Amino acid sequence: MMDEQFAEGDSLLHKRDPKAKIIASAIFITAAALTRSSTAAAMFLAFAAILCALTGLPLRPILKRLLAVNSFTFFLWITLPPTYGGNEFITLGPLSLSVEGIRLAALITLKTNAVVLAIIALLGTSRIANTGHALETLHLPQGLCFIMLFSYRYIFVIYQEYQRLVRAARLRCFKPATNIHTYRTFGYLFGMTLVKSWNRASRVHQAMILRGFDGHLIPLSQDRYRRSDTLFLLVILTLTLSIALVGFQYP
Repeated sequence: MMDEQFAEGDSLLHKRDPKAKIIASAIFITAAALTRSSTAAAMFLAFAAILCALTGLPLRPILKRLLAVNSFTFFLWITLPPTYGGNEFITLGPLSLSVEGIRLAALITLKTNAVVLAIIALLGTSRIANTGHALETLHLPQGLCFIMLFSYRYIFVIYQEYQRLVRAARLRCFKPATNIHTYRTFGYLFGMTLVKSWNRASRVHQAMILRGFDGHLIPLSQDRYRRSDTLFLLVILTLTLSIALVGFQYP
């Protein structure tokens, strides 16, 4: 299976029920994404950073994910200040950087990092299987929950099938180049990957039917919703709404 390194732990957030964390993350992300206040966005980022600190997760993998996300926001800093228009902040040769463009780039950066840290702290601390079953318990469409769980499980299997085909091609001295033979070979690789995936899906479906599958997935571990989960949810919601109200007072 795929690595779920953030789900390993014994912190306060790891012990919380996935349903409470899903609701808390949905409200936090919605409030952080809709705010137009830089002050509120900075507070959301600080709040999400505190949640990540409470998880006790290693810092390096978190920073790697933030680096990947900020590689996209970096282009906003290049394009928005000189093209957004508004009051001139500074002139660099033929380029004029606007105050409004800088503010918008900073606002997007703050909100993006806050959302990513909140997802890591609230959703990343639960296993995908538990999160999928929690979504089903929250009355999300059953088919959508199935797609999520099976996609997570079998994307890794499909990738393994593709790797086996690539190794087989290399054993036959295949070397990629810019020619028709290479394009045809990669076309065959992708085609055979789809064929093998379809065959694997058929066998899995038959195996599930033989085991009495009735359309409902039974989790191996059952999470219990406790009073502490309700308290945790209320604290998160209270702080989130408080920060959202700050955004109306300090735009």
